[in-house]
Amino acid sequence: MNSVVHTTQLSDTMNNAAGLSPKAPRVVRIGVIGAGRIGQVHCESLSRMRGAEVVVVADFLEKAAQAAAARFGIRRAVQDWREVVNSSAVDAVIICSPSDTHCEIILAAARAGKHIFCEKPIDYDLGRIDEALAAVQRAGVKFQLGFQRRFDSNFRRVQQAVASGEIGVPYVLHIVSRDPAPPPIAYLKQSGGLFFDMMTHDFDMARFAMGSEIVEITGASGSNVVDPRIGQEAGDIDTAIVCVRFENGATGTIECCRQAAYGYDQRIEVHGSKGCIATANNYPNQATVQDAQAVRRDLPLNFFMDRYREAYATEMESFVGAIAENRQVTVGGIDGRIPVELAYAARRSMKERRAVRVGEVRAKM
Repeated sequence: MNSVVHTTQLSDTMNNAAGLSPKAPRVVRIGVIGAGRIGQVHCESLSRMRGAEVVVVADFLEKAAQAAAARFGIRRAVQDWREVVNSSAVDAVIICSPSDTHCEIILAAARAGKHIFCEKPIDYDLGRIDEALAAVQRAGVKFQLGFQRRFDSNFRRVQQAVASGEIGVPYVLHIVSRDPAPPPIAYLKQSGGLFFDMMTHDFDMARFAMGSEIVEITGASGSNVVDPRIGQEAGDIDTAIVCVRFENGATGTIECCRQAAYGYDQRIEVHGSKGCIATANNYPNQATVQDAQAVRRDLPLNFFMDRYREAYATEMESFVGAIAENRQVTVGGIDGRIPVELAYAARRSMKERRAVRVGEVRAKM
């Protein structure tokens, strides 16, 4: 049994403390905190779901909350997230607010006995993450982290091929993750940096796909080639490659870039002793144009809201189902901590130009 199974068991323990889980309601009443892009995606998914109802939406921009409420038929819109957490009409909260607010809201929601879904990150400080997870464990509430790629049918197929032995013993993993354009500099300044903001999704996918923990960052390099302002004003890189070693002996590479001229590029490949499995990008259609000059097709779906729309809906179904059926969540708190550890290790590897074992970072945090 590898260590991914162990961490899953830890997640189960934290989310299902014996005798502490609140009684599951017939219809899960949900409060959404944050009415930005991802908050609206979740509101849309939940509005179409049987067994769930969004009863309140909050945003520090009250007009944004009101607009989301009007669009999705939500009865109540508020400005203060505390009204959501403390409401007796709410069974669970969906946290889609700015990253630096997540931990505070988790702590308050746990104290209030609410089930919690939180977009990543829990926090960028490992001590704060541990504080939040301890609060969740004490409360005995469900806690699921927002790594939606695990619910994408293409990535799930890769994981299944590895887990079932269909491609034999996994040798090497490659992940490509490229955004269509960089986010605003103001966002980058508070994002935590490329390793924490962007690559944590890929660290999680590497663990999920390979069924084994990353034990070492064998090398990491980064550069500013997309936009010099990202380095000059945000103090960050915009392109990076990280090499990893897994507990099962396999190796892997993860490439992230803030810009791809042709659109949102999300691919993964695992090569093993019996074969290889790889995913392509998602496209708006399967049509190709063939003429005397070339064979061509339309560009990939442009960004995460389109690319992962079905995955986001499946993710919400999983969370609501865990509450309604009083079962374990599929992506638990420890799954939010480990990618942050890996981001610290990657950053140290890049800065110190050496291999960094994850245990080395974990022990010093």
